[in-house]
Amino acid sequence: MAKRLKIPPTKSALLTLKRQVAFLTQGHDLLERKRELLTRLVYERLAQYRKLRREVRAAFEEAYHWLSVTHMRMGSRMLAQAALGLKPAMTITILPRSSIGVEYPAVSAEPLPLQAVGLLWTDPSFDESRARLVQVAMLLARLGEAETALWRLLAEQRKTQKRVNALKYNIIPRYTATI
Repeated sequence: MAKRLKIPPTKSALLTLKRQVAFLTQGHDLLERKRELLTRLVYERLAQYRKLRREVRAAFEEAYHWLSVTHMRMGSRMLAQAALGLKPAMTITILPRSSIGVEYPAVSAEPLPLQAVGLLWTDPSFDESRARLVQVAMLLARLGEAETALWRLLAEQRKTQKRVNALKYNIIPRYTATI
């Protein structure tokens, strides 16, 4: 049985305990609803995360295929020289976002028009691999957002579950035993 609280046996203490038990029960119900909402959000984010991982894997395979073709045609030295001085191919904005008290980043990536490389010794596959790598980077930004949100939602879900269990199995029984 749960241990009783050390409170003097007076009528005012009894009334205070009854009010506190009602408040704790209401808090337990709210935390239980929050836990259920977090669980639903975790499953939605998990499906999105798995889909993005498949897309990233396919995009990586295609981008590395084009990069290997470019590497074979141009050579590593020419490829490194052509890549020097190129401007970034995308812009990334990261804004904070919150859902059920859990804050995570919202990442938006937009491609910029690719800078034309007017060197005589470059191959057309160089531009194609650059375009594919930009697509991979954009997908990786979205994947990072989804993964961060998923981990933060899972951590909040665990904390909420611990609080629900503490109220249900420890705190509320002690108060009712004292009453």
